[in-house]
Amino acid sequence: MFNARVSVVRDLMVVGKLLILILINTPAHSNEITNPKFFDYKSNNILNRMVDFTFGWNKKLNDEQKEVYYQSIVHALEYTEDGQSVQWYKDNASGYTRPVMTWPISDGYCRRIHIEIIAFSKQRIKSFTSCYHNSNTNWTWYTDK
Repeated sequence: MFNARVSVVRDLMVVGKLLILILINTPAHSNEITNPKFFDYKSNNILNRMVDFTFGWNKKLNDEQKEVYYQSIVHALEYTEDGQSVQWYKDNASGYTRPVMTWPISDGYCRRIHIEIIAFSKQRIKSFTSCYHNSNTNWTWYTDK
């Protein structure tokens, strides 16, 4: 009797997680994940926005920082338990990747991850869902709408 209830609850959790994936997520652009940006617009005034963009467009991780950052994401997705963080640091940039939820899908599994990056005295926090498909051994990225 108890095992039947646990099974029903587990099935409902899977359905709920799939609905989350379907209803509130859209495919993420790989650039959002692999190349985070660190400038903010401080004003709605077009002139101020142009100045902000002109002096802020180059605020991005260098190639070595991006490599360490992305390796932390891959390691967290493939090897880390939910709730554990993979931390990284490279030349005044740092952060962590933490898987927070994992659930099965028909041909693999999905993981919800939280990513925090600190660079250029700015903090960026992003959340993504990535699904691994056994059929093509690829990760598909999704981000909140």
